[in-house]
Amino acid sequence: MSGEARRPLFDPRDRDISPAAARRYALYEVLHTVADFTAATLFIVGSILFFFESTMRIATWGFLLGSICFALKPAIRLARELWLAKQHDVERLAGAAPEAPGSFRVRSSERDHAARQDVETPPGPDRAPE
Repeated sequence: MSGEARRPLFDPRDRDISPAAARRYALYEVLHTVADFTAATLFIVGSILFFFESTMRIATWGFLLGSICFALKPAIRLARELWLAKQHDVERLAGAAPEAPGSFRVRSSERDHAARQDVETPPGPDRAPE
């Protein structure tokens, strides 16, 4: 790669992904948000149920399920990063900052991507060999 420093997992600077990858990225963000809300809801309901002796067992299950949802959040983020790693080489990993989901650029084609990376693009139907 033309002098670019290696970027680690979860680096928010590399957001150059295709439209299909952007949709999948959005799916991971939705799953992360669903895990957040589910965990919060289970903890709130569990807290209320914990006030009553007759519902303490159900409350305990709510806390356990909420904890599992909290554990899913980093698992979802890691799954997204590993998927992105398969799409690009390790130095081109997309960032994981859910706080800035609109910060990535959607490239129009693989050819645009190669041009930005100073990579030799193989001849295609619209490009004659040099």
